[in-house]
This record gives sequence, C-alpha cells and structure tokens, in this order.
Amino acid sequence: MSVSSVGIWHPLCLIYLTILFNCSSILDEIQLVDRFEFLLNGLLRIRNVDIYVTGSNSKFLSSDVITEFRGRGDEIRIYPLSFAEFSSIQEPNNNKVFNDYCRYGGLPLAALQKDITKKIDYLNYQTQNVYLNDVIERNRIKNKDVLETLIEIISSNIGSLTNPKKLTNTFNSKNIPITDKSISKYLGYLENAFLIQKTKRYDIKGKKYINTPFKYYFTDTGIRNSLLNFRQIETNHIMENVIYNELLIRGYSVDVGIVEHRIKRKNKTEKVQLEVDFVCNHGSKRYYIQSAFAIPNEEKMKQETNSLTKIEDSFKKIVVVKDNINLWRNNDGILIIGIEEFLLNKNSLDL
Repeated sequence: MSVSSVGIWHPLCLIYLTILFNCSSILDEIQLVDRFEFLLNGLLRIRNVDIYVTGSNSKFLSSDVITEFRGRGDEIRIYPLSFAEFSSIQEPNNNKVFNDYCRYGGLPLAALQKDITKKIDYLNYQTQNVYLNDVIERNRIKNKDVLETLIEIISSNIGSLTNPKKLTNTFNSKNIPITDKSISKYLGYLENAFLIQKTKRYDIKGKKYINTPFKYYFTDTGIRNSLLNFRQIETNHIMENVIYNELLIRGYSVDVGIVEHRIKRKNKTEKVQLEVDFVCNHGSKRYYIQSAFAIPNEEKMKQETNSLTKIEDSFKKIVVVKDNINLWRNNDGILIIGIEEFLLNKNSLDL
C-alpha cells in the first residue's frame, strides 16, 4: 500500500492494516503524512514486518532516515539501470545501445521511451522540476543562477580534478562573487540529492587519502546531458562516468588513485604523480582500472598503462576500451577489455 492510496486515513489505521496482513509494506512519499516519525516508530515495534520508505528529496533525505531511526533501519541505495539492465529492454540487434545509454542514461522511464523527443522531454522535466527544484526548496537557495552555473561547470568537467577553491576562482573569472565555503555547501546539497558523487584521491604507495582535489561524477548521465541541453556528449568522459557508476552498482567502494615515482631530468631527480582512474575495493578484493577510449598503437598503450606498471602490489590491473575487442593481456599482464563486455559480464573483473 502507499500513502497516495491511504493518505487520508489516520496513521493508526496503517499500523492496524500492517498487523492484520503481517506483510511487507511500501510507504511512498511518507513525508506527506503528518508526524510520520511517530508512525514509523510504531511500525518498527511490530514483529515480522518489513517497512520500506521513500520520500521526496525536498523534504525527506535518506540522511534524515539514518538520523531519525539510527540503529533501527538500513539505507538501500537504488541506482539508475545498469547497462546490462538497460540493454535487456532494448530492441535486438541495436548497435547503438551503448551510445544511447551514454546519451540518455538509465532512468527507467527514459529507457522505455522509444521516441527520442519524449526521452529528452522526460529528462528535462526531471532535471528542472524534480532535481533542481528539490535542491532549491529544501535548502532555501535564493540565488538559483549560482547553483545552475555550478552545475554547468561540474557537468562540463566530469572526471576532472577540482575543489571549492578552484571552482570559486572560476566564478570570480566570470565576475560572480562567491566564497569557497558557499561552493562547498552547494556541492553538498547536490550530493545529498544524489545528483553527483564525490570521489577522493588515494595515494597507492603511501596508502593514504589526499584531501584535495577530488573528482565528481553524475549518478545518471542522462540527467548530466540534460543539464547541458545535450551539448558536449564526449563519449570518452561519459564512458569514464559509466564505468564509475557500474563499479558502485556492483558494490565496490571507488577512489581515484595516484602513483608517485621518481624520474631524472637534467641531472636532478623529480617526483611525478601518475593517475589511476579507479581503485575499487570490496572486502579483501582490489582492482586498478583505467578507462581508455582507444589504444591504436604501442605508444598509446604505454601512455595508458604507465601508472599501472608503477604499482608494485599484485592486485589485478585492467584497461577498459571503447572498442568491442576480444579481451587479451599485454606483456605486463594487464587485462585489456571492451566496454560492453566489461559492463555486460558481471564477472568481468575476474576474467
């Protein structure tokens, strides 16, 4: 049952019905029920009952649930469709499935639409009337233009290193006065609304996190593209975002890796930092993953694997490329795999 169907009833009626049916219940838009905290606390005291609660980001975030019901509930993170799920509902023999996934993302209603105009209209509606309005309403943001400019900057630079100070300088260059403290708050609002996700940098050799800068990726690439009016569809950057989301869907924690090593230049030794796109961990498992649009020659291979070959441990190293190739290993034992096989095979990390 949902609040939309029983919202006019007294909350005690919901409790009674739950006891009567002794089943799992889904309470959608629970924040519309007056004093819903007392309702949920009452339901939590009933044995053999599972309660699933959803709500609007403008009034009821998952962090509110964790705070209000600490120790008595769990957060279940629901992601947009994975590429495997998206592919399963597309027309057979469609060789543009991956490109469509990059462009329109994995929101189910967008994926089900056959008409491109309807896909775009749906995504634009979600972007403006759900995501942005929720963020503005909940956080009482008065300067909507600043928020939209920030989102546009982040959207245009997915996978690029940044921080509030750097973003503040970008605003100042546009003659928009704002402090890095305000930028930091706005970024937090966007994270809480599940619009973007922040990824920290991890020093692989030093085994420590680096506080700044960091990277941002979008939870759904369709929403990201809508924010830019479907301009700047750079497959190489969006592909990196897709890989990041896939790793999260599979349950991995994901960081951006750096590897320090020394090189000699003009009779002196310098420290150089090389980047590993993703360091993903799950329990005792770890994988190092590089996203590469293409590796047409040996020089490009060396460039894309340079950071991986500098890692001294024995965890698996993978390069994911855009082309649909037969997977193979280079002379350093690094696995080279096509993006579609990587996404469609749930065991691709262990091939």
